Amino acid sequence: MVWKQMLRWAGPASVVVWLVALAVFGARLPFYDQMRHPVSLLGATGVPGAGMFNAMGFVLPGVLAALAALGLVLRMPATASRPLRVAGQMLLLAGLAFAAMGAFPLDVDDIGNRASQAHASVWLLWLVAFCAGAVMLRVGAARDAAWRPVATLAVACAVWMLCSAFVFGSVMPVAMAQRLAFLGWALWLALLARRAPR
Repeated sequence: MVWKQMLRWAGPASVVVWLVALAVFGARLPFYDQMRHPVSLLGATGVPGAGMFNAMGFVLPGVLAALAALGLVLRMPATASRPLRVAGQMLLLAGLAFAAMGAFPLDVDDIGNRASQAHASVWLLWLVAFCAGAVMLRVGAARDAAWRPVATLAVACAVWMLCSAFVFGSVMPVAMAQRLAFLGWALWLALLARRAPR
């Protein structure tokens, strides 16, 4: 069906939208340095074009990622194990959490206020939901060989994202470590259509 094919390519579309938004909005700000400043700064309160970046850089890619996860869920057989079904739900939640980063923008004037805490919370929810989904996908794939390629990809990306979030930041700028975490997720979305069972 046409709509299933559209869901199948929602993942790569999410990556393209995110990369274009990051490049375009980053280039519009003379002070913004992709190597030193976090992605969230582009959507922070008071930054020119923040609202549009939040829509194009977080909300739209997150919704597309959630649709990609939905497409994965719809490809699961009626006899799919509980771990596989839970994995689909967690991956869907990760997409929605990514979108929520745009709904709860960072406040650079007060990193400790509720708005900034909400942004940090949904960022953590995104990371935890994806990693939990990857683990459950691998558990479920143990009984279904067709799901092993996509499960292996998910686990590899989850490990990379965890290292980027909690390890790489000690040897490189935090902004770069954050980008590496985002790129791990982008790799998952870009390859999902090819690795998932048809």
